[in-house]
Amino acid sequence: MENRKIARLGREVSVVGLGCWQLGADWGEVDENDALGVLHAAADNGVTFFDTADVYGDGRSERLVGRFLAERGDVFVATKMGRRVEQVPENYVAANFREWNDRSRRNLGVDTLDLVQLHCPPTPVYSSDAVYDALDAMVDEGRIKAYGVSVETCEEALTALARPNVASVQIILNCLRLKPLERVLPAAAEAGAGIIARVPLASGLLSGRYTASTTFAENDHRNYNRHGDAFDVGETFSGVPYEVGLEAVERLRGLVPSGRTLAQFALRWIIDQPGVSTVIPGARNAGQAEANTAAAALPPLSAEATAAVRETYDELIRPLVHDRW
Repeated sequence: MENRKIARLGREVSVVGLGCWQLGADWGEVDENDALGVLHAAADNGVTFFDTADVYGDGRSERLVGRFLAERGDVFVATKMGRRVEQVPENYVAANFREWNDRSRRNLGVDTLDLVQLHCPPTPVYSSDAVYDALDAMVDEGRIKAYGVSVETCEEALTALARPNVASVQIILNCLRLKPLERVLPAAAEAGAGIIARVPLASGLLSGRYTASTTFAENDHRNYNRHGDAFDVGETFSGVPYEVGLEAVERLRGLVPSGRTLAQFALRWIIDQPGVSTVIPGARNAGQAEANTAAAALPPLSAEATAAVRETYDELIRPLVHDRW
């Protein structure tokens, strides 16, 4: 497993991490034993970066990661805070930060959190001096080692990167969402901040397993948030209409080398982008976790394949999503 240095964190992370949203909720049910199996399979295959949030399963994901952390101990855990309250800037204050921090530390079973990310808060929060002062104070108090942000838009990312102590930016980046390549990744590299690429498989579209007749469980966000009814629609299928995403997938399928999967191709495309620190695919079972980590060992994609991804994006996806996020 390749590891990449994040200067503002002062440490290396595995280029393929694990996103733990699936282990909490919103993707259908995942048995606890299966969830722990996913965590251990990822670690056994070189993953050192695990990303969760206090809102995933209302703490279930954090608690499962905490059980795993107690058994392994040698991994880096990033969590997120802020989505368990009404999404107004007035809720992003020091007292609430400490309350949320206390709960996450209990869930994860640690005194100090490795990395806490603001979880896609209202846009004005990224510009608030008081917010960063409160986060700096939490570092000084030993509650957290570092902080970062998770964002919906490229402009939010750039605003946060201007702050000297923002260690990382988590942003949607995949073969159907190319806009961060233009300004965000170069700005992060210049600042020494990490880029955590989330939704790398476009909510599973880029696994190549779905068809027009595929159905999703009632409690799966790919069902209930397809039109942005619960949270930003960009989090579900990267904001791409499902039918258009399927058309793009069929174009990309022909680019996949023999013996590899479309998901591995899509993950390798992200890994190849300059400035990416880690990509965090999720997994519902140990086999998926193992297959995802295998992408790190693949050779870089050919120039022809990379150009074909760009062409597919420009023709099918750009008009629908490029100016939105």
